[in-house]
Amino acid sequence: MTQTPAQHPADNAPAAAAPVARKVPFGRTHHGDTFVDNYEWLRAKESAEVVEHLRAENAYQEAVTAHQEPLREAIFQEIKGRTQETDLSVPNRKDGWWYYTRSVEGKEYGIQCRVEAQDTGDPVADWTPPAVEAGVELSGEEVLLDCNVEAEGQPFFSIGGTAVTVDGNLYAYAVDNAGDERFTLRFKDLRTGQMLPDVIENIFYGVSFSPDGTRLFYTVVDDAWRPYQVKSHVLGTPVTEDEVIYQEDDVAMWLGFELASDRRHLVLSIGCSEYSETRLLRFDDYDAGLSTVVSRDERVLYEAEPFLLAGPDGQKTEKILVTHNRNAINSMVSLVDPAELAKPLAEQDWTTVVGHSDDVRVNGAGVTSTHLIVSVRKDTIERVQVLPLAGLGTPAQGEPVEPAFDEELYTAGVAGSDYEAPVIRMGYTSYFTPSRVYDFVLPTASQPAGELLLRKESPVLGGYSPADYVATREWATAADGTKIPLSVLRHASVSRDSSAAGLVYGYGSYELSMDPGFGIPRLSLLDRGIVFVIAHIRGGGELGRHWYEEGKKLQKKNTFTDFIAATDWLAGSGWVDPARIAAMGGSAGGLLMGAVANLAPEKYAAIVAAVPFVDALTTILDPELPLSALEWEEWGNPITDPEVYAYMKSYTPYENVHSVAYPKIAAVTSFNDTRVLYVEPAKWVQALRSVSMGAEPIVMKIEMDGGHGGASGRYVQWRERAWDYAFVADSVGAVELLPGAGLQ
Repeated sequence: MTQTPAQHPADNAPAAAAPVARKVPFGRTHHGDTFVDNYEWLRAKESAEVVEHLRAENAYQEAVTAHQEPLREAIFQEIKGRTQETDLSVPNRKDGWWYYTRSVEGKEYGIQCRVEAQDTGDPVADWTPPAVEAGVELSGEEVLLDCNVEAEGQPFFSIGGTAVTVDGNLYAYAVDNAGDERFTLRFKDLRTGQMLPDVIENIFYGVSFSPDGTRLFYTVVDDAWRPYQVKSHVLGTPVTEDEVIYQEDDVAMWLGFELASDRRHLVLSIGCSEYSETRLLRFDDYDAGLSTVVSRDERVLYEAEPFLLAGPDGQKTEKILVTHNRNAINSMVSLVDPAELAKPLAEQDWTTVVGHSDDVRVNGAGVTSTHLIVSVRKDTIERVQVLPLAGLGTPAQGEPVEPAFDEELYTAGVAGSDYEAPVIRMGYTSYFTPSRVYDFVLPTASQPAGELLLRKESPVLGGYSPADYVATREWATAADGTKIPLSVLRHASVSRDSSAAGLVYGYGSYELSMDPGFGIPRLSLLDRGIVFVIAHIRGGGELGRHWYEEGKKLQKKNTFTDFIAATDWLAGSGWVDPARIAAMGGSAGGLLMGAVANLAPEKYAAIVAAVPFVDALTTILDPELPLSALEWEEWGNPITDPEVYAYMKSYTPYENVHSVAYPKIAAVTSFNDTRVLYVEPAKWVQALRSVSMGAEPIVMKIEMDGGHGGASGRYVQWRERAWDYAFVADSVGAVELLPGAGLQ
């Protein structure tokens, strides 16, 4: 059904006046080049004038998009109507308990619960989750944390990590009430329900108890929002006495930690996108301190997992599993004896477990007590393979077994595993298959292929049928001849008569892949006849490490031109009217949106840029700004390298706005975002409005209480998504449902 942009009463009314920020010239000089920034003053977050300006931007946005409110409400109701609001996750066993989360209709947040597990001696039965029903309390159910109670009276709520002691007695949880990703850690005695007096402020994501439950490990960020310390808190002692386990002083390195699978070591991961370092702390020899696996000086990108491997005689010896890119651009998996680490790297004996392949990207590996689990990417698709530990690294090593699925485009990954479990928990989804939870029974001699046990498929209400939609893999051709994979999604009733509307979505940075996944909100666009294209452009990781490296640093422009090639494919595909194509991306994908707006504004009817990294050069030139120094491995270092400076200056969106007719543009951001500061889109929209030769509105929507992911609470998030999608649908004239589509 052909649709055209609707006429609205507001079209004939006097247009609302866009806020005009005053110009205060500010010179920034590097490598002999001076850029005059008229809007840098908007960075003053505490300024009443800045806050007033941002509120004026919201008022303008509300006036310009007021006619979209009925459409927003319709999309919100469609999302809500397809979602089973009273639901619960599949219980996940950890030690002696099954843990799960309930959601309740009308409540914004989940309720974290548990019930005690039973051990009967039948391993698979003991790891079969209890049958749970939405809205029905299990016998013996304990509520660990009702997030709705925690969120009462707060402008924002998010959990940054939880942990339970091995004995199940103590519970730790970290809460953010501002959206700035700084969390307050609290402790609860689950035997009494009483809160412990210990409270730790301003921590980062991730918390873990030591195996004996006497201390808790957590991460702290520096002034640039970079995690740089791992600390240890002994319960019952003052926080001021917390021990710094490790501090990373290199401003370009990120720090994190986890417990090894068998919980004998604390594993510290230090790294950037190009090389890394792992340090280990033995819990049975805590005072010995940290040991390094491979020094960062070797410039190897790797992850390490210490574990005990049984030999032919049944004796277990210490080994380290290393997933690395040493002479292997797509990475491989090796076994190393810890004694080898004392030698120079070139002299160490590493045993290959999973060899290198130009066609298969190895993303990671871990162990259970019986199996090696490997995550790989082949033909753009993430897959899981398992091998028995018996014979690992010897001629008797077993063949990998891969759980089999029957769709072409899907995502399958390990969602959790316990070291002693005979199963691994897996998540599965595709574009039109709602999320599924499987337990994969690990292969045995009697069952060499293993077994997939479906535990749950997320329900979709409102008469949803996968048969109503189609997903295909197509290929665009970039200017340099490179074939760019596309995922093309549409309603089955859309005719190939060049009349439909289209939306192209992309990201293309940090080797992140836009993997197939089900999304209820997206159905509202497809049901209005919009052909949705996900462009798997260079800078992502869909086709291996080289795919990423060809879209970063001095090859970053490939990301932008690949996206334009994807748009050209859609325009010439026969599905859509080329005048009815919109584009959408967020964060680094927002930089992508800003770049294509400058490069090819005529190809888009509208662009939605969420938390957009559009003032990239200014940000990366200032290592004091949050996370800036960490970005040098992605974009290059323009402070020290004039070639990088010139290259970034040639594409950074804010500095390349020019006098053309820009399409409708919506910049969506959050006041408390710590990753992409609100000032970037605030400056960008001012620059766009000052030079655009077109009549289309350029708006900024700012959530004054949210963070990088927007506001908290599922209903609020649904409304935010409805806002984005209504802006797109309205802009491309696809506001009406196709015949027979929508909620049934």
